Amino acid sequence: MPTTIITPPRRFALPKVSELWDGREVAYRFGARDVTLRYRQTLLGVVWVILQPLLTAAIFTLVFHNVAHLKSGYDGPYILFAFVGLLGWNMFNGIITRAQQSLVANRDLVSKVFFPRMLVPLSACYSNVVDFGVTTVFLFILMAIYQKGPGITLVLVPVWLLMIILLASGVGVVSAGLTVRYRDVNYFIPFMLQFLLFASPVGYPPLAKYQLFYDINPLTWLLNEFRWAFLNTAAPPLWQILLSVTVPIVVFLVGTVLFEQMERGFADVI
Repeated sequence: MPTTIITPPRRFALPKVSELWDGREVAYRFGARDVTLRYRQTLLGVVWVILQPLLTAAIFTLVFHNVAHLKSGYDGPYILFAFVGLLGWNMFNGIITRAQQSLVANRDLVSKVFFPRMLVPLSACYSNVVDFGVTTVFLFILMAIYQKGPGITLVLVPVWLLMIILLASGVGVVSAGLTVRYRDVNYFIPFMLQFLLFASPVGYPPLAKYQLFYDINPLTWLLNEFRWAFLNTAAPPLWQILLSVTVPIVVFLVGTVLFEQMERGFADVI
């Protein structure tokens, strides 16, 4: 039988892609278990995946459109504008939230069994992609009800979905590693995500007087591109499109390198 030699990762090294690929079944099992546990013994099951963004979009429509009288710049119903924003936000928020707690929640397995630990926080992508698929189907039903069809830009949805996954995964693996050592990250990450929900144009259009802040917020770029892809709104500027592809990749690579550094001491402190 072939002999496997386990060595600690080098300083500031990228993870070994071959090890991650060989252990892909671990990520799948973690992700599938997450989906099963979330909907087991629920009365409405997968309906909650649709109900949560739908009700939130309705509240955003009431507050930002009906009360604050903000104009979305989209020629269709405001609720579609808000719903698509939530579609991207829920993917970003869900991956980080589930990834952050994943290592601590599986501390016995992490401390006793050898496998690429990064697969645990990365498995958070699985259940969120499932939720995204279900919610997207409902979005098309809403668009049919309002007689608003997507344009040719719909073909770009997988690109922006991948970019959100990479951006969230880069942040998620770092937050998962930090949570192992510093438990107060449990309080910091939810607070920052709550802040980002309202600091990013999820349920409202970008406000002109805060344009500089939006311009340096990668989540704003991706939300704009989600709306461009699904609702055929005005195309974002070229610089924003280019950065929307490069920044998530850089964040993901930096996040994996930092995780590799932190992984050295997981078994001692988890």
